[in-house]
Amino acid sequence: MSDFDAIDALLAAVGPQAELPPPDVRRELRERARLSKAQVARTLGVSPSTVGGWENGRDPADEIRTKYAYLLDGLAAKFTSEPEQEAEPEESEEPTGPDGSPPAPVSGEYEAGDDVESLTAPEPCVLCGSPARHRVAGFAQHLDPADCRPATAADTGTQSTGTGTQPTVPSSEPQAPKSPTPRPRPSRGPAKRAFQEQSGPGDLIGRTVRAALAEHQGDVDASLAALLKRAIPDAMRLLDETRKGARYDIVAHPWIPDILRKQTSKGADRIWEARPKWTRHELPPGRHEVTALDINGAYLSALKTHLPLGQLEHTTGFAHDRRRAGVHLITPPEWEHGAVLPNPIGNRDEPGPLWVTEPTLRLLLRLSGPKHALCVPPEIHESYTSGATENLLEKFRVALKDARDTAIAENDEVTLEYVKAMYSKFVSTMGESNYNRELYRPDWMHIIRSQAFANLWMKALKAHDEGLTVVRAMGTDELHVIGDWHRVFPEGRGVTEVKTKDTYTAGSEETGHTGDTEDMAGEDE
Repeated sequence: MSDFDAIDALLAAVGPQAELPPPDVRRELRERARLSKAQVARTLGVSPSTVGGWENGRDPADEIRTKYAYLLDGLAAKFTSEPEQEAEPEESEEPTGPDGSPPAPVSGEYEAGDDVESLTAPEPCVLCGSPARHRVAGFAQHLDPADCRPATAADTGTQSTGTGTQPTVPSSEPQAPKSPTPRPRPSRGPAKRAFQEQSGPGDLIGRTVRAALAEHQGDVDASLAALLKRAIPDAMRLLDETRKGARYDIVAHPWIPDILRKQTSKGADRIWEARPKWTRHELPPGRHEVTALDINGAYLSALKTHLPLGQLEHTTGFAHDRRRAGVHLITPPEWEHGAVLPNPIGNRDEPGPLWVTEPTLRLLLRLSGPKHALCVPPEIHESYTSGATENLLEKFRVALKDARDTAIAENDEVTLEYVKAMYSKFVSTMGESNYNRELYRPDWMHIIRSQAFANLWMKALKAHDEGLTVVRAMGTDELHVIGDWHRVFPEGRGVTEVKTKDTYTAGSEETGHTGDTEDMAGEDE
């Protein structure tokens, strides 16, 4: 079946073709047809997040643009040719399918994470706790923020504790009615951020840089110093701008389980980020030229990861729900490929269970699947998760990436360093930091860092599968290889490219020991 035949097959379910309509119309046509992003993505051969980008203002190019326009044209023709439909049922009515039964949830892998499902029975909204009739990315929530109101115990069937809200244990005995009790407010700040700045993101970064240069009469060093000092509040302002019009909000100061809190005042919490720190012990006989590759924008790329939207909820058991994200207590599998590839969970001094983040768990599950079959699946003991989306920071990431690309093209080192400070400090201060009081999400911090580590690990696997000899993998951005790496990785300064950090000789005629690579420890972002 050709690509266009596949599109015709998809259109057949909703009926019979225009120049690309505005982004809000694209989304409206898909939702009116009750098609998920995953369905459209599979048919067009792209990812669900790409479809989400098209519905948020980006346009596809070349042949994909033609296919997408063909699909939208068909949907528009279908709906304009249909007779006037009866009004949608009021929200108090139960939604039904064509046969009168409740509609089945939209199928797909939910990698984009923001498909909307109607609920046959109300569930507590994660933001306010009162009953909601829709689920976004597997996460019960009001679609209209005006519908959010403080939850009561009568609404949610929960009881308040000192550290969060826990489910009430069901009882077979009849319960006496209880008076509603308001949910306690977090002491650190609002339950959710209100993204209410009046100007759009546009050229926010460029305007800020130009203003700094003007203020300091063109003094590059003084301008950059001033920009680096304000990188954190500027990053939060950019986040505000890019979150305008979002279909769901985020909880910025949730209750956090003890495993995500520092064990001592100067210590760490219990989350293992799986940071690579690996050097191959034996090389093939002979002397080899090793290239140390630098992975560009590692933390910037890692902003595209599955982030939990709301407060983390505790579960036990071995199942993994791809529509949720968080941290997990696992027993990792044995790794039998340490001679040629680093362990995906990094170097551990102690065996046994450990708390890992969503990217680490997904990496292990991927490597245990039939495509790679490099290990057995990890054993999941318990989890703290919430409904999640991979696109939560996508507009934020794209705005930073576009500014970075422009700065590189224009040889603008001031903007380049400013942008790097924005995203790196944004990640490092969203945990327990005195420099960022607007966002308290240590779970996000660990997840983004771990995603950067997982991205580097997958580049090592790609190099290995393409016949390169992997010599070293370190942190977020350092990969050492032997062989013609140009046929595997594009060279350049873009976030999808790599550049050469150094070259050196390693190995010996007798043993092939890596020896002199031990002095090549590079710096992460």
